[in-house]
Amino acid sequence: MDVHEIPLSELYSELRSSENGLTTLEAEKRLLEYGLNHFEKRKHGVFISKFLKQFANLFAILLILASLLALFAEKIAPNQGNIYISIALLIVVILNAIFTFIQEYRSEKIMDSFKKMLPQFADILRDNKRQKVLSSLLVPGDIVFLNEGDRVPADGRLITCSQLKVDHSSITGESEPQLRSIESTNHNILETRNVVFSSTLVESGDGKAIVYATGKQTQIGKIASLTRSTSSVQTPLHREINRFIKIITLLAVLVGIIFFIIGYVIGEPLIGSLIFAIGIIVANVPEGLLPTVTLALSIASRKMAKKNALIKDLESVETLGSTTIICTDKTGTLTENKMEISSVALDLTIHPLIKEKIKQDPNFPFLLKTMALCNNAHLDSDKSIFLGDPTEKALLEFASSFGPIAKDLRLEELPFDSKLKRMVTLNKSGNKKIAYMKGAPEIVVEKCTFFLSQGRMQKLTPLKKNLFLKQSQDLAKEGQRVLAFAFKENKSNTLSDEDFTFIGLVGMVDPIRKEVPEAILKCHSAGIKIIMITGDHSLTAEAVAKKVGIIKPGKVRTITGDQLDTLDESTLKQYLKEENIIFARTNPMHKLRIVRALQSMGEIVTVTGDGVNDAPALKHADMGVAMGVEGTEVAREASDMVLMDDNFATIVNAVEEGRTIFENIRKFINYILAHLTPEFIPFIIFALFNIPLAITVILILAIDLGTEMLPAIALGSEKPESDVMKQKPLSKKEPLLNKRMLLGSYLVIGSISTIAGFSAFFYILFGGGWHFGDTITSTNPLYLKAVTAFFAAVVFCQVGNVLARKTNRQSLFESGLFNNRLIWLGIAVELSLLSIIVYLPATHSFFGTQPLSFFELFIGLPFAILIILLEEIRKYFIRQKIAFVEKYLAW
Repeated sequence: MDVHEIPLSELYSELRSSENGLTTLEAEKRLLEYGLNHFEKRKHGVFISKFLKQFANLFAILLILASLLALFAEKIAPNQGNIYISIALLIVVILNAIFTFIQEYRSEKIMDSFKKMLPQFADILRDNKRQKVLSSLLVPGDIVFLNEGDRVPADGRLITCSQLKVDHSSITGESEPQLRSIESTNHNILETRNVVFSSTLVESGDGKAIVYATGKQTQIGKIASLTRSTSSVQTPLHREINRFIKIITLLAVLVGIIFFIIGYVIGEPLIGSLIFAIGIIVANVPEGLLPTVTLALSIASRKMAKKNALIKDLESVETLGSTTIICTDKTGTLTENKMEISSVALDLTIHPLIKEKIKQDPNFPFLLKTMALCNNAHLDSDKSIFLGDPTEKALLEFASSFGPIAKDLRLEELPFDSKLKRMVTLNKSGNKKIAYMKGAPEIVVEKCTFFLSQGRMQKLTPLKKNLFLKQSQDLAKEGQRVLAFAFKENKSNTLSDEDFTFIGLVGMVDPIRKEVPEAILKCHSAGIKIIMITGDHSLTAEAVAKKVGIIKPGKVRTITGDQLDTLDESTLKQYLKEENIIFARTNPMHKLRIVRALQSMGEIVTVTGDGVNDAPALKHADMGVAMGVEGTEVAREASDMVLMDDNFATIVNAVEEGRTIFENIRKFINYILAHLTPEFIPFIIFALFNIPLAITVILILAIDLGTEMLPAIALGSEKPESDVMKQKPLSKKEPLLNKRMLLGSYLVIGSISTIAGFSAFFYILFGGGWHFGDTITSTNPLYLKAVTAFFAAVVFCQVGNVLARKTNRQSLFESGLFNNRLIWLGIAVELSLLSIIVYLPATHSFFGTQPLSFFELFIGLPFAILIILLEEIRKYFIRQKIAFVEKYLAW
């Protein structure tokens, strides 16, 4: 038997304690045996070693190697510009390392936040006297005192209690404070009423408990350990960027080695072949990719912050866009997390909540008085707000809205009990003693002999009883929490709960957030499935799910935590495929199991949560979303995103932003890839046909780290296309870099840019008297001018490409040519840098350039216009849903 089921005398014996608690000497001994009452802090690695680890990835190693080779080349052949290449490459590596390093520190905060859940001091019985000690010094066997407003310092079994209610939402997910008792009420320790759990909050009443578990042995300690052992899931964007970098890196290295060997075989000097190989590698590696991705994600996260969604991990922005399933809480996320009166039923008539009309019912004054007097909620010291149980607060607020609250003297009380399911108070009203009752309808109705009709007592017949109970069941099916009210004149000196007069029913709800139904509809149209996972009762969960539109017409499968424990993995996965499924009365392990099962089915899962109990699932989910208002610090630290308004609709806005950023990242990767062709092809032509190299490594870096950066970032800030939330979520198998993108960027746009560059290059060379087969030095002004013209033509094609990439499906002119000012700023900066590199004499020696005539500068412009026109034609066919275009040209 567990600690909550054995007799107290047996528990005292097991814990080697008594109702007098422990002595200080015994407690000190046990402290050595059990350890401090806190959670083990994760050992953080050494700062410098963690930072250096960021330089161990393939991309960083390649760029460091290229930088060292450029440095080596500078030493052997000075003043060739290789030192600048070396420095530029190292700067790129360091910037990327700093970004990654910052992201890793986020996960290390999770365990620290669990410690904040514990109270600093505990009120205990030691040496047979009441005293305060640090909660970290509590040990099993200690006796603790609990009062309203206290945070429970350890897991304990109740010895005494008086109207004790504890908010267990952070552990069990229960939306309302739970009444405690000294008797065991359930075999499940999370459901029984005679225990209290570490970190939970005492809402009202008082009690005394014997500690049976401290530190990591408590329920919250086990959740902390579970969270600690739960691995974070790599974001789809992180996986895809890593994959993209590996492909590009391996391609660059392979081609670099091949051309190094070719150069050496055909008689090139070793240093010449080495510099040539460096050029090949630099030309094939998009050095600006990671900084551009980082900045684009930062812009997206700032936009989301304005919409009350705080992103902690930048890469998680895109994960939202890939989400296929959202596992959501109910209380506080779909609902407003407050109780309010939703219906009043008197003599089988449900009244509209309009003061003037409801006051006309003769039964109503009796109901108001019972609401006010059979109630333990109270005004705070400022007389401004009601304090106490949410249900009782809602009743008192409703009653007070009709005038001054009755203040009859309370003589006696039979407190609410989970078994008896009713509360009775005895009050003195003038010379009479009146008893008032509220509770579960089936209990209250059974205690009544009469009922009120038009303000007069009538005999309560079995038929009338059934009608009242039927009405209460109908209200409960609508998701309302139903209470029945009754009264009687107490003529004896003892208070009993028999022979009452039934007054009526009151239904209460936690109101649905008004934005939620529309948000759920948006999710469904976007192909996203919603699954509710709540600690609340299945009937309430199902009613709320119907109201907000989570479940569609048809059969609903509601699975409780106990039922989930009996399901094997294959059966669970089969149920998870169903359209209408809800999980109720779940615990942390249940939620984590559901998330893992969905992920094993290939789903990308977003999970919402607010309590400590949600932390493991939040951390393991592809996207963890915590509540910023009502959520615990633990949940916020374990999550990837925090909702500053606790509103489900905010998640949907974030999903739209996530989808947009994924499309935008694809746009600027396409944009970046397109100019790799004109950077790479000149090296091949130079090696195979002995034609002068049309672009230098330093100008390649000028494109990669200079002219392309701001336009690429501008693409990352593009607004969503009109149909973004009508598309299905991207498949997990859909790569960021696919064959269509390679085809569009390298072969189509890249080829046009290459032709533009060579057109300008050869125009200058031929115009200056050069012929095929002629040798020309790298310092010859004609050669430098031709290289400058090639560079200028590529930059103009970049301008055309960035405008063409503004949309994937919509026409550029339909979406708005000038609605993204950052793009035009980027183009302005791009052309300004071009002008500086081409016309500023101080830059000529550094970049190896020469000034161009007006015509020579704009040779690439017609090719830029061609890129825009070809893209408009492709998008037109995409919108017409032509199968060939969608299959091969939908880059």
